[in-house]
Amino acid sequence: MNILLYAVPFFLLLIALELIVDKWRGTNYYRVNDSLTSLTTGTINQLVAVSKRLIPFTIYVMVYDSVALFSWPDSAWGWIIAFIVYDFFYYWKHRMGHEMNILWASHVVHHSSEEYNLTTALRQTGTGFLGFIFYLPMAVMGIDPLMLVTVGALNLVYQFWVHTRHVGKLGWVEWFFVTPSNHRGHHAQNTVYIDRNYGGVFILWDRFFGTYQEEQDDDLPVYGIRGAVRSWNPLWVNFQIYNQLFWDAVHTKNWWHKLTLWFRRTGWRPPDVVDQYPLEKNELEDFEKFDIAIPGALKIYSILQYSATATLGVWFGIVAADLAFAELASLIGFVLFSSFAIGSVLENRHYAGVLEWMRIAVLFTMALLSPIPIALSIGLCSICVISAPFLLLGRHQAMSQVQALKSAA
Repeated sequence: MNILLYAVPFFLLLIALELIVDKWRGTNYYRVNDSLTSLTTGTINQLVAVSKRLIPFTIYVMVYDSVALFSWPDSAWGWIIAFIVYDFFYYWKHRMGHEMNILWASHVVHHSSEEYNLTTALRQTGTGFLGFIFYLPMAVMGIDPLMLVTVGALNLVYQFWVHTRHVGKLGWVEWFFVTPSNHRGHHAQNTVYIDRNYGGVFILWDRFFGTYQEEQDDDLPVYGIRGAVRSWNPLWVNFQIYNQLFWDAVHTKNWWHKLTLWFRRTGWRPPDVVDQYPLEKNELEDFEKFDIAIPGALKIYSILQYSATATLGVWFGIVAADLAFAELASLIGFVLFSSFAIGSVLENRHYAGVLEWMRIAVLFTMALLSPIPIALSIGLCSICVISAPFLLLGRHQAMSQVQALKSAA
């Protein structure tokens, strides 16, 4: 059973509750564009996870069957210890995700939001293809593959709730567990917080290995990364750093650097590339959140269309094992296309309207002709019909704004 997939309704309920608290307190920790980008990257993450899960899982099973040194107990204590062991290896996976270029290229997705709320927890990478390597020692220890999958899912479920600004410090709990307070520090770009607080459930690993940093009242976290993504396109968010590393490898004249820059310390670039192609980094005193103003109608439209895409993605995750390869490929392709298209709406691109009318037509056709439940088909068709006027009105308003700005200039 995919615990994460079945946890999604509870995640969405908690997000709704946090939104209510956010409005009640007037804290404005949510923005539609940022939250939709987080949610869309989470949808991509789950679809990619479903499609590639068999590869790392098969490798783990092979190691487990071949070289397991112990017979791990299938008891309450066996499960508890497996959960703790998993978190220990998660600490190192997470830490290396911040300390090696190629791993940071994947993990940076989770840190790219300049907000911090429960949708940030779902902003996960779609390219975490190397992460399973860190858990292979558990196969050698004799931890059953299904036990690994279960404790891993529970670990991630725990991490969801710590992505909030509405919970303060929790006293003695801060000494032992990852909490909203110490995880806020982990997501900050302030110098004092960088490369700190890597634990998933237990903060003890950070205290033991010297990477713990308490949240400071006189240096509140500023969220995001110094090299801001500056995009609402989930595909670009996933590949921005890979793109930079690729072009650094192309541009450097040093062949050793071409081969090794991927595995060097995060942020390292060949000296000749730094001189010729410098990168801009945010300075906190000049920091401004990335934002693009779009009409309210387009925000409503984007929310409706994301809801349709996410619903289709959840259904896909549930029935993926029963689908043919062509059906899997077409669904994944549609979700990726949807992610790009909705991102273009949020960025007010001139081609957004064309892409969206195409996408609505494809979604409507899929809803009618694909072998999906009748209730889902009716729901998707209804969203297409309801959201179309918002797209028409919103694009007209957006174009009028652009023309007004051009006239004023």
